[in-house]
Amino acid sequence: MTITIRTENPTDPGEVAAIAAVNAAAFDRREHGALPAALRATAHHRPAWCLVALDGATIVGHVMVGTAFLEQADGSVLEVPNLSPLAVAPARQRGGIGRALVEAALAAADSDGEPFVVLEGSPAYYGRLGFEDAREHGVTLPLPDWAPPTAGQLHPLSRYRRLPGTIAYPPAVQAAFDALEQPRDA
Repeated sequence: MTITIRTENPTDPGEVAAIAAVNAAAFDRREHGALPAALRATAHHRPAWCLVALDGATIVGHVMVGTAFLEQADGSVLEVPNLSPLAVAPARQRGGIGRALVEAALAAADSDGEPFVVLEGSPAYYGRLGFEDAREHGVTLPLPDWAPPTAGQLHPLSRYRRLPGTIAYPPAVQAAFDALEQPRDA
């Protein structure tokens, strides 16, 4: 199996549909399939860091990086990269595709001089990829009620510097995330 990772092409309707299908299947929720398009429709995603994993011509994985706001105690607000969502087709999970996508996204953020990347996710999974409890770096993330505090995570990059504060998502991004918190369809 040879997996190729490249930047997504949001102008290709077939690719957009394949990305939606991978996200819906990976999370076993139709609503997750709509998340990438909702995030793309905001001014807060970073197209160069939104990647697909291909096996031949078939999309088997997807990752997006967008912008979150880091609100600091002095009132200043910085834009920082936020990794979400990460999805791998269920039949292809546990084969290193998610790791490859995350590593490629982190490398892109690192090469652009970002100090770190934040996300909300499984500490067990993302911890293996170098993410750490964001609170250890003075950063807190808004988490849903069901998520443990350790789900707010941060990956230091080569230009890391401690920048304590609270993460807030742009309103359009928060609305896209909130849509996922709705009860499942009956």
